[in-house]
Amino acid sequence: MTGTTKALITGGGIAGTVTAMALQKAGIDAEIFEAYPTGADDVGAFLVVFANGLEALRVIDAHGPVVDGSFPARRVEFIGDRGEPLGERPIAGTEQGDELGPRTLRRATLYQALHTEAIRRGISVRHGKRLVGAETVDTADGRKVVAAFADGSRAEGDLLIGADGLHSVTRTLIDPDAPGPRYTGQNTVCGYTRDARTLLSPDTYTMIFGKRAFFGCTVAPDGEVWWFANVPGTELDRTDPAAIAPAEWRRRVAGLFDDDDTPAAAIVRATGDRIIASNAYDIATTPTWHNDTMIILGDAAHAAAPNAAQGASMAIEDSIVLAKCLRDRPDPRSAFAAYEELRRERVEAVVAASAGMARLTATGAAGRRTAPENRTEGGSAGADNWLTGYRIEW
Repeated sequence: MTGTTKALITGGGIAGTVTAMALQKAGIDAEIFEAYPTGADDVGAFLVVFANGLEALRVIDAHGPVVDGSFPARRVEFIGDRGEPLGERPIAGTEQGDELGPRTLRRATLYQALHTEAIRRGISVRHGKRLVGAETVDTADGRKVVAAFADGSRAEGDLLIGADGLHSVTRTLIDPDAPGPRYTGQNTVCGYTRDARTLLSPDTYTMIFGKRAFFGCTVAPDGEVWWFANVPGTELDRTDPAAIAPAEWRRRVAGLFDDDDTPAAAIVRATGDRIIASNAYDIATTPTWHNDTMIILGDAAHAAAPNAAQGASMAIEDSIVLAKCLRDRPDPRSAFAAYEELRRERVEAVVAASAGMARLTATGAAGRRTAPENRTEGGSAGADNWLTGYRIEW
């Protein structure tokens, strides 16, 4: 495809901004339409970008701001509910030579770093543009897609890329019968504290298999403890994420670890109001990813439970591969088909693997007295090479 092609991207999060930058590298114009009026949501949660995601960003020379805004962890150690060590190992993708190892950062920091970089490169980002419809029309210049937004405005392009997340509108426009996200039965709770009187190993993720829940934590360079817990619970109201106060989350989460002989409960109780909770969802498979002019990627196409910690990295990979396919194929439909062939098997394997990890950690480590296998557990443990060894040749 040529540089006269224009792509409309719905969603200005991780997938949307990386896709726009990758398309620019491929010689394709792109404009981002973001539903939110200002920017990043989900402020407070943190994530890990593994080597596969970072190396994909390196393809478009966008890895620097992410590395600058994050910190590394090189090992993961596992602890049972009695405080007994279950083993430790390097985190897959640890820095070796020129390879980039996994980095931890707040989701909002990642969003802001990518967003700022996209704008620096001259990419247009239009806020307050919530997609409500789209249609393909035949014009004197060929087939076009016209997107309609909630504010009454419209935009025309040669293709529409849905990077609009778990509750994607683009997904339902492509296929009204497409499955929606499935709630996994777990809440993910994140917190930060400088007051935990617990000695944790530096450059390490400590993963705790409690009797009733799973807990993970690491120490930032400034000494602050970043922690998360995967806890069983009912689905939270997405329209009012602050309905449950931090003090109530502190009480609930600490109580799940009170019967264990681990530092988890003390770390949670040492946390103030910097606690955020979210629902864990997945989408096992989306049968239809595209039509002639529209396609979905990232969470819109294949959401994984957070246990594999690969959501951000998969979205980044998707973005680079799609741009490459659009560069190398003569029309959107053939590019979309090539992209799906390259990506579907991999991303659905990640979704399945993460669902298995969620089941493993759903009720903690009751009876578990041996080290986990060499795979990602919880938020950021040792991932298999098939996950983090993936590389894209541009």
